[in-house]
Amino acid sequence: MYEQALSQDDVAESELVTRRGRFRAVAFRAGGYEHMALVHGDPVGTDRVLVRIHSECLTGDLFGALRCECGEQLSAALDAIVREGSGVLVYLRGHEGRGIGLVAKVRTHVLQDEEGLDTLDSATTLGLPVDIRDYSPAAAVLRYLGVRSVRLMSNNPDKIAALESGGLPVVARVPLLVPANDHNIGYLTAKRDRLGHDLPQVGLFPQHCTRAAE
Repeated sequence: MYEQALSQDDVAESELVTRRGRFRAVAFRAGGYEHMALVHGDPVGTDRVLVRIHSECLTGDLFGALRCECGEQLSAALDAIVREGSGVLVYLRGHEGRGIGLVAKVRTHVLQDEEGLDTLDSATTLGLPVDIRDYSPAAAVLRYLGVRSVRLMSNNPDKIAALESGGLPVVARVPLLVPANDHNIGYLTAKRDRLGHDLPQVGLFPQHCTRAAE
């Protein structure tokens, strides 16, 4: 776990104009990786800041893969922060495949597609851990930014626990739900049933459409 406070040597900041509007781009080093926080508005020194901690997912975030909901969550979170007028999105590198890396993640996809294993069993079959993501860099950058408490956009209770263990109160959890589809229903079901994520939309998906858990 990365517990040290960020220093000026760890951080670089600049303005970033996007299609959604203006952000302050805060690149920072923590835990052996370089991450990015996008700050909209002026949440410094405030409470109840709308925050998304987003794990890197190349296939979902960049290429729009349908087997996960990552890219849609990223877009929805940025839209919500802009609507709010203030907030922070923390993009954590080194989280690919819940921390196993891109090559290993693609290998799990083969097992999911060819053998019908779910997202957990496909990792453990390869001798890999299910989830080794470290969220403490997010707590470090939020403290650096002067955020005092957050409303966290997440369906994952582990993120709440990580922030609070890092000394950052989570005063509310804001669901960030993406509709299930034929390609991600198995993935979402496994996250709900085996990882404890709060995903009520899974129960609304027609059962006859459910693919093998992926």
